[in-house]
Amino acid sequence: MPEVAVVAALKREVAPLVRHWRVADQEHSGRKFRFFESDNAVVVCGGMGFEAARRATEAIIALYEPSVVLSVGFAGALDEKLRVGDLLQPRYVVDARDGSRTDTGSGSGVLVSSPAVAGAEQKVKLAKSYCAQAVDMEAAAVAKGAAARGLRFAAVKAISDGVGFAMPPMDRFIAADGSFRAGRFAFYAASRPFIWPDVLALAQNSAKAARSLSVMLQSQYAVSVPEEVG
Repeated sequence: MPEVAVVAALKREVAPLVRHWRVADQEHSGRKFRFFESDNAVVVCGGMGFEAARRATEAIIALYEPSVVLSVGFAGALDEKLRVGDLLQPRYVVDARDGSRTDTGSGSGVLVSSPAVAGAEQKVKLAKSYCAQAVDMEAAAVAKGAAARGLRFAAVKAISDGVGFAMPPMDRFIAADGSFRAGRFAFYAASRPFIWPDVLALAQNSAKAARSLSVMLQSQYAVSVPEEVG
């Protein structure tokens, strides 16, 4: 069984990593999940938000019995020193819903998991409230799922948007299962030319963050990665 279980939100976060991996569709607790398998690791893209991450974490642990669980993916910068493509391995992961904190036992800094996509104003508030360097939506759920089963946990996040980035209105396009309704978002954006520069910048930044994340996972966790990404 794979030693490392990787929980991401969306496939685009790990696309460079899993491009040539084996694909396995399995069911857990009445839900279908798609897993990407290598010899020593397995990846699941469970969807955006706490509940989606919780379900994906439970499924990957139950089906693959890993030794360590990683929460990976994109994060927004709360610290002006962080740039797009930079990587954060936080020592602490905080759940903004209740303030609970997980000590990963390694790394440095603080990652806060927010229940919503954080725009520029919300980032300022989160940075002050939690002395955090970055924000995501899923790491706290993955951390709690790993802790409930006595497994080691770590988070690796790639910065996809800076502190002052004008985030498009993403929340309204997140489905109940955590999937992102890309088609509806594209239709929404098509009639609003004033957000096109931000949408294009976010797509470019996300691609850069995904490459950085994949290379780091390969080097630190010995997770396979296609040669063209290295």
